Amino acid sequence: MQIDGGTRVEGYESDVTRTSAMGKPSQNLRDAFEIVRRAQDAALAAAVAGRECGSVDDAARKVISDAGFGPGYKYFTHRLGHGIGMDGHEAPYLVRGNRTILKPGMTFSNEPGIYVAGEYGLRCEDLMAIAESGEAKLLTAGFAPSLERPIE
Repeated sequence: MQIDGGTRVEGYESDVTRTSAMGKPSQNLRDAFEIVRRAQDAALAAAVAGRECGSVDDAARKVISDAGFGPGYKYFTHRLGHGIGMDGHEAPYLVRGNRTILKPGMTFSNEPGIYVAGEYGLRCEDLMAIAESGEAKLLTAGFAPSLERPIE
């Protein structure tokens, strides 16, 4: 089960998605969740001022493809993320080929997923911002710890 939500504070949007399972999740779903979580970590580490937006998508997509869910968009069927500010989905986008340079103050979603037709689909989404130091920082309280405990 996926729950996607957010709110608006002083005109600024938020966006978060959590995936959970009804009952005991299958081992395939557990494994896919761990891969998606590692892809989020890779994206957070890759989101550094001076790099291209597309390189952040590349970092997350590599984790998913290297785990056997590739190539390209085969099982991770959408862009990694979108800008977020006054609109819920806005430029610049974290998507393959986007040459926009990351700068301090930019905010994005970090939402990799794996979708296996007829079996399962999952996505983990959190928000991040490029700090003045140049590295990305989470804007949410933390990444989802597990399928059984999607929030802490």
